[in-house]
Amino acid sequence: MEDDSKREQTALAVLRIVTALLLIEHGAMKLVGFPALGVGRAGDEGNLSTLMLILSLREVFGGLAVLTGLLTRPVALLLSGQMGLGYWTTHFSGKSVFPMLNGGDDMLLFGFIFLYLAFTGPGAWSFDAKLKRI
Repeated sequence: MEDDSKREQTALAVLRIVTALLLIEHGAMKLVGFPALGVGRAGDEGNLSTLMLILSLREVFGGLAVLTGLLTRPVALLLSGQMGLGYWTTHFSGKSVFPMLNGGDDMLLFGFIFLYLAFTGPGAWSFDAKLKRI
């Protein structure tokens, strides 16, 4: 039984880390055009609206917090809400109800993964786990 718990915590950590890395990539692409210079969804890297700048900074710094497992639950809840609102206002609104057709499948998946992390916590290999032991 203890092995199962350890495997679950490890799998949760891998999910958290991979998801955070992908979110950081999305935010960095909007902010500085890296890793896909000139190909970002925002279309005008370096010339973002104030709202888009704030949201992109949340993606990068929130992603870093989730990546390291620091304040995972509250940060994941904030990011889940951001993804849900973004999906509703940008992708779902006035477009197809099917995520694959409205371009919001990644945002929807991010939202639900972050909601899951908000309830489960970071898993293994996190600052939250280290701080809990102190």
